[in-house]
Amino acid sequence: MATAEVLLLEPLDGLGAEGESVRVKAGYARNFLIPRKKAVPINQGNRKQIEALLERRRIREANDLDKAKAKAAQISETTLTFEVKTGEKGKMFGALTAKDIINRIQEVTNIHIDKKQLNLPVPLKMLGKHTITIKLHPEVNVDLSFEIVSDTPPESTEAEEIENSPSQSEEEASKG
Repeated sequence: MATAEVLLLEPLDGLGAEGESVRVKAGYARNFLIPRKKAVPINQGNRKQIEALLERRRIREANDLDKAKAKAAQISETTLTFEVKTGEKGKMFGALTAKDIINRIQEVTNIHIDKKQLNLPVPLKMLGKHTITIKLHPEVNVDLSFEIVSDTPPESTEAEEIENSPSQSEEEASKG
């Protein structure tokens, strides 16, 4: 198969960042990348363009890193509490998902986080304190601590009171 070496003008997922030279199939380069101005063929005339793209990429990556560090500082100062409906014995109805966490972070801090950035393999189904890792940048991770609490305080039921009180037969046995 014929291949072509092209210079990427913008970052493309699965292919590379701007300023990188990559080998792709000739048809992909000719029919998609070059007409849409996402890449240019590499030749001797492109050397200055390559240097300019690499400089632009370096500046963009430095800005992205600074923004990620600022977001991490803001998120690490944030404390979240989620009130959930619970049934008897404090068992949650449903679960706390990544979408719930993302929405609450956006409400509180006005920071948008993508679902892929959260390290939450399964929805949370237990009350208590939890910590998850958020990957804001390849070099910046932040731990977010939050608590899941019941929206209804636990009430002692009459059945529990009866179980905890000594029975009459035990009281009579201790007297006699």
